[in-house]
This record gives sequence, C-alpha cells and structure tokens, in this order.
Amino acid sequence: MAQNVSRRRLLGIGASSLAVSVAWTGEGRAGAQSPPTPTAKSAAGRPYWEKTYSGGPIDVAPLPPGLPGEHYKPVTVPNGAALPFKVIDGVKVFHLIAGEVDHAFDTGLRAKCWGYNGRVNSTVIEAVEGERIRVYVTNRLPVPTSVHWHGIYLPNGMDGVGGLTQAYIKAGETVKYEYTLRQHGSFMFHSHHDEMTQMGMGMIGMFVIHPRHPSPEYRVDRDFSLMVSEWSVKAGTARPNTLEMSRSSRSGAM
Repeated sequence: MAQNVSRRRLLGIGASSLAVSVAWTGEGRAGAQSPPTPTAKSAAGRPYWEKTYSGGPIDVAPLPPGLPGEHYKPVTVPNGAALPFKVIDGVKVFHLIAGEVDHAFDTGLRAKCWGYNGRVNSTVIEAVEGERIRVYVTNRLPVPTSVHWHGIYLPNGMDGVGGLTQAYIKAGETVKYEYTLRQHGSFMFHSHHDEMTQMGMGMIGMFVIHPRHPSPEYRVDRDFSLMVSEWSVKAGTARPNTLEMSRSSRSGAM
C-alpha cells in the first residue's frame, strides 16, 4: 500500500535533493555545480552537429568554374541532357525554363506534362564543388512556381521555398538563384509550390556536383543520371492524374 507523505516530509526530501547538487570547491567554499558541457555525443548517444555540417562558412571565395572533359567526366542522361551553361566573370550561369511538355512515355502513350527545358525528369544540372553558380529560372507555366535545391548547402534566401524564403515566381517572371557550391554528390531540384501537383507533373531534375579533388581511387567509366517516377495516365486522358499511384506499382511489394 502506498504510504502517505506529509507536507513537512516532502519539503525535507526536496531540501535533501537540493543539497546533493552543492559541491565543495577547492577553496573550501560551497558552490553550485555547473551544468555539464555538451560533449561529442548527446545523452541519446547521437553526435552533435559538427561546425562543418552546413558546409562551412558561406563567405569563402569561390573556386574557378570546372569544365566538362577537363575537370570532370560528364554524366550520361538517357532520353535527356545536361543543362548548357556560360561562364560570365568567373560564375557558371544556367537558364532553367519551367513549362508544359508534350511527353512521350511510349509508342501511342503521350501526355501533357510539366518539366524543365522541354523535358520531364531528365534535365540535369552539372557543376563542380567550390564553384559559384547562377541559375535564372523562367516560369512559362500558367501558375506560380519556385525551385528548391534539395539537400544543397546554400543561403536561406536561395532555398526556393515559395511563400517562406522567397515570393512565388509568377507566370512570365524570371528570378535569379546564386550561391557557391560547398559539397559534392548527387542531388535533385524540384518545384516547391503545390508540390503534389507540380512534382507529380514532372517538375523535378537531377543536380550532380562533381568533387573538386577526387581521391586517387575515384574513377568513373560511365556515370548515368536517371530519375524515375510513377505515373497514372488513364485511357482517353491528356494529363497525368497526380493524385493516384498506379496499381501495378503498389502491388509490387509482397
């Protein structure tokens, strides 16, 4: 049976607990213990974010632009292509155009989709770690849009979240994104406005950032960039149904 605890005893327990947190300093006087300094690992055993987690400082001078065939081996994009660029005053400049695409899925199966630079899922931006890039985005859709650079270290104002870090790109408008690349790897970019509709219609692409100084064992014979999506295009319709996944893809897991 649980014992009843009087108010006086409860206060005594509290005072005893408080006394435990008092330690004697080397000078012979009592002082409160300082809270523990965070170490490399939290109480849950997970490491804290390191100072370099965000890719390092954003004010580092950019490195010279990397050129295909000279500083990196370009990726192979089945049924697509890497976005062309120009180097202007040491900055690699791209032009990304969002618009409607008459996309052929297969013989006899076409649909009105949305994409970038006339392609669905197969427009690739290629760059090199350390260089500065500038991407002009023109919206030729009938609705607003924005572009989010997924998983890439960049200033908050360049993150591309419409209505939060930037105003939406209205139909007919062109905006500029510019930042220095502080990492390498395979990433993606996609619309960040009405994502279910716009990404479902094809507003996604790959972003390949090649390492500036690859390790000696790093060797690529052929590097493929391929992005795959699920589509529901019902017979007699001209547009994908972005609210429905195909039954065949769902029944694949057993």
